Amino acid sequence: MSVRKGAPALLSAGTLCTALLLTGCASTAPSAPAGAPTSAPAAVGDSRPEGAPPRAAAGAGGPGEPTGSVSSAPVPAPRLPGLGPVTHGLVPDGTTQALVVTGATADASTSTATLYARDAGGRWTVAAGPWAAHNALRGWTDDHVAGDLRSPIGVFRLGDAGGRLPDPGARLPYDQDEEFAISGTGFLGESLEGSFDHVIAIDYNRVPGRTPLDKERPLGAGKGGGVWIHVDHGGPTHACVALEREDLRELLRALDPSREPVVVMGPAPVLAR
Repeated sequence: MSVRKGAPALLSAGTLCTALLLTGCASTAPSAPAGAPTSAPAAVGDSRPEGAPPRAAAGAGGPGEPTGSVSSAPVPAPRLPGLGPVTHGLVPDGTTQALVVTGATADASTSTATLYARDAGGRWTVAAGPWAAHNALRGWTDDHVAGDLRSPIGVFRLGDAGGRLPDPGARLPYDQDEEFAISGTGFLGESLEGSFDHVIAIDYNRVPGRTPLDKERPLGAGKGGGVWIHVDHGGPTHACVALEREDLRELLRALDPSREPVVVMGPAPVLAR
């Protein structure tokens, strides 16, 4: 029986029994990942601290000072560490929480996850982590398809959570359901049991506002789905991101739907563009 807490926030959204789970997430064939990256223009503005005196206008030097040498060009707002202007431009304007998952290369199956928070002045600082993580067996792709054993690259909203075990204190809507149970072994022969005790749905090819177990794939089944952040079973996934159990529980308690959280994921060279 499913118990869903809270109203869907931001975006959201199947039955990932060993079959579905073994599709997008930790096991065999990935199920359809969630939505598409959201885009937002990179912000620009004045980076001076609040209360600082205004900049002198061009050509308005003080006594004995040269005139006409002050630039009035806008100063870009701070970006998330490791992100270039193209990737950072995909982060929604209203987002003030971002989980950045970075792999060293396009083929790496291990990565690092860090949760950042943005303050009122636009500065991004570390809120939790960094944490060791696993991603898909063959690394990353910007054109994910079911069964390619690669995690999708992009910026995706985080709006729904769930798991086999009770809610550990998440602020996202949380669906506790026995259908999150999984068995079998991973790519390294490790047990998959408990991998879906807690999960956060990544909004790649899914309907926001629904349980992570939902099977609807707006982009079609061929584009994969069921891409989650789940408990690390000690090896690569099919498409998901996996964190150690306590790290994932900490992330679940930290994510706040009112802050429009997203995950930014991919290999470092791509995210730096």
